[in-house]
Amino acid sequence: RWKNWWIRGILTLAMISVFFLIIYLGSFMLMLLVLSIQVKCYHEIITIGYRVYHSYDLPWFRSLSWYFLLCVNYFFYGETVADYFATFVQRREQLQFLIRYHRFISFALYLTGFCMFVLSLVKKRYRLQFYMFAWTHVTLLITVTQSHLVIQNLFEGMIWFLVPISSVICNDITAYIFGFFFGRTPLIKLSPKKTWEGFIGGFFSTVVFGFIFSYFLAQDQYFVCPVEYNSETNRFVTECEPSELFQMKKYSVPPLLQAVLGWETVTMYPFQMHSIALSTFASLIGPFGGFFASGFKRAFKIKDFADTIPGHGGIMDRFDCQYLMATFVHVYITSFIRGPNPSKLLKQLLILQPEEQLSVYKTLKSHLVEKGILQPSLRG
Repeated sequence: RWKNWWIRGILTLAMISVFFLIIYLGSFMLMLLVLSIQVKCYHEIITIGYRVYHSYDLPWFRSLSWYFLLCVNYFFYGETVADYFATFVQRREQLQFLIRYHRFISFALYLTGFCMFVLSLVKKRYRLQFYMFAWTHVTLLITVTQSHLVIQNLFEGMIWFLVPISSVICNDITAYIFGFFFGRTPLIKLSPKKTWEGFIGGFFSTVVFGFIFSYFLAQDQYFVCPVEYNSETNRFVTECEPSELFQMKKYSVPPLLQAVLGWETVTMYPFQMHSIALSTFASLIGPFGGFFASGFKRAFKIKDFADTIPGHGGIMDRFDCQYLMATFVHVYITSFIRGPNPSKLLKQLLILQPEEQLSVYKTLKSHLVEKGILQPSLRG
């Protein structure tokens, strides 16, 4: 028991150290990290299916699985290029063609794979092959879609990437520690080693960690500014005037807490309030991603998805909760944080033809005149 604890502890510290190094190297390296993790997680899940059903000698299963992965990644990352690298695309005619017909090309690629699957159907194996077809698509949904959302969150600002991921890591570590030393009461049958003591201890530790960690990140433009691509320097930049979320504000302490804390007001970053919501999800709902993975492994009678990391299992074993967290953060940002983005809109306008830009200009000018913001006699 203690040997496994030491192995897990040492490798956890090593992984955290590598993670901080990649953060230091910048946003592009983080995107490559997310893509690498996505591919490895996909490989682990597809390999399980292959091991279970390889005895039936299904034709093209592995090849088609990887082909569909390429198609879906082409679609999602093409959408990202169109949204965030508009000025870069505008300068290259060959890329303009790919972006203009991106969705049609993506559909054609997928349709090719679909036809290849139909042609691969073997008599007396139809049900099994359709089962594996569904297996591939569910795996794509779990890995590719969620990793795309992780990158979308990163573009909103590195803090939206780091706080959720760090909260899940913190909850995983502290829940394990509390469960290891104080665990007595089983939490869920799917994971016999999980205990209520670990679950509750992990919750409080994660909320405190998220609140403190976000305080330090909110002070640096490198973490709070949206990640943008500078086409002139061919680099990702994180320079901006921090939004109100990252400017200190004074809040009144609720009367019940004033007697306990002795404070009437407290000064902090508004983002710290959001970090409580993120940390709460990471510690209360996030673990259900792990429970789901445990149920999946029990269904196929395996201990881990792979043996990539000694003491931890496969990459998917470490990131089963992260994917669920990524979806929540994306929904949270779009529901409560994100407003109209003038910078993104401007990039899209620059792609338009001159006559189209002129039409937008005239429409906008007419609207501003009606609002009384511009004088009718103003020439433009």
